Amino acid sequence: MNNEVNVSQAADNPNGVSFVALLAMVIGSTVASAVFAFPGDFAAAGAGIGAVMVGWLVTGFGMLALCLAFYYLSKMKPELKGGIYSYAYAGFGSYVGFNSAWGYWLSELLSNIAFLTLLFSALGRLFPLFGAGNNIPSIIGQSLIWWITFTLVMRGTKEATTVNIVSTIAKLLPIMVLIVAIIFARAFSLKTFMANLSGMELGMSFGKQVMATTTTTVWAFTGIEGAVVISGRAKKASDVGRSTVIGYLSVLVLYIIISILSAGIMTNEELAALGNPPLASILERVVGPWGATFVNVAVIISLLGATLGHAIMCVECPYEAANSGSFCEAFTRTNERGAPKFALILTSIILQIFLILSYFNASTFQVFYYFATGMIMIPYFLSAWYFCKVSLTQDNTFIKALGIFNAVYACWMVIAAGWKVLIVTVFLYVPGIFVYAKGQKEKGRKLFESTFDLLLFAALAVLLLVAVFLVARGVINPLAG
Repeated sequence: MNNEVNVSQAADNPNGVSFVALLAMVIGSTVASAVFAFPGDFAAAGAGIGAVMVGWLVTGFGMLALCLAFYYLSKMKPELKGGIYSYAYAGFGSYVGFNSAWGYWLSELLSNIAFLTLLFSALGRLFPLFGAGNNIPSIIGQSLIWWITFTLVMRGTKEATTVNIVSTIAKLLPIMVLIVAIIFARAFSLKTFMANLSGMELGMSFGKQVMATTTTTVWAFTGIEGAVVISGRAKKASDVGRSTVIGYLSVLVLYIIISILSAGIMTNEELAALGNPPLASILERVVGPWGATFVNVAVIISLLGATLGHAIMCVECPYEAANSGSFCEAFTRTNERGAPKFALILTSIILQIFLILSYFNASTFQVFYYFATGMIMIPYFLSAWYFCKVSLTQDNTFIKALGIFNAVYACWMVIAAGWKVLIVTVFLYVPGIFVYAKGQKEKGRKLFESTFDLLLFAALAVLLLVAVFLVARGVINPLAG
């Protein structure tokens, strides 16, 4: 049997983004807000540390499989630039591909709002003026930070990724110091850890506890595809997959260490009651008030860097989609430095609207990251199934098995997240039809190129009506705090 992977060739770009910058994009974009919040979020969801560890393993293996899928696709299909969008487009057609890009774009936009909200929640611990991160001073501050980010991204992707290297190093150093401080203070209690093991005090079965961790664990890995998204600007096509896998393994180890240490310091009840960011209160318990200040400063550094990294990813996806012919031509507009000008301006306007809405609804960091995670699960799902489709054409048994595993995990991820997380996403998916229609008209194509595309839109429209009904009845409230 031939065990070689069918690999296409792609030209290198000597002036492109380096391996180090790609790795910093992966780690810097992934290690963002979740690392400071998930100890409290897991406990609030009713998951004991035993279920959390299983949850990390399930999502860990799933995301590793997805990273390997990106790695092999970057070798087998290097001509597909923009990753998340282009895989769905190549595998399932124009309208599905458009929705993948549309969903990814808005997910990244919402991620940035989540980062900004937690950033000012952390600042609120230092300066009470900012409260929980959703009052008027916070909205003004968030807007200011975003428009500074806007200016940096306008200077060009390569320049912005260079700044991202510095911010990634700056955010990792405090996190490592935090871990060392907990260890050397001997604050870890095996008795507390064992008491947190089951999480049964809320009456949830172990299986439900594991499922309850899904949204948070998937959110924690959002950004792992950073190198894939900007693959069209990479110096070497081979660096895309390598940086993704290495970055993933580094992040997973970091997350597991923090989960274990946190569960040995506070009980589940105490962790669930912590404000944002929970890790600040955990270190305060260990070393005193300066620990909370230290973590809040680390959060601020981390989120400033994450906002920049995710802003790059946010505007690159619709830009690549437009270049490939799915988004309307306006998204192809760039400035003299090659930055996606139109995509960045439109993103900023929409983000500003959401910031204002967050004030009127007192929306918290968790609201936006649940929304963002629901949006990104569809692009992840489609990428996994495209890889499965490609893998079955290969002679390599491992590649085939990996493809099937990706497809199974993608289904698990969507089911475990729960219907409420996903149904609210139709409020953002359905309006995309107007951008898609304009793009199709510009190219002289029919609105729906297949019966499948028409049925897909009809299904989304029906789900939108269901979502409106559920909101009207008070069953769900997408922006409630």
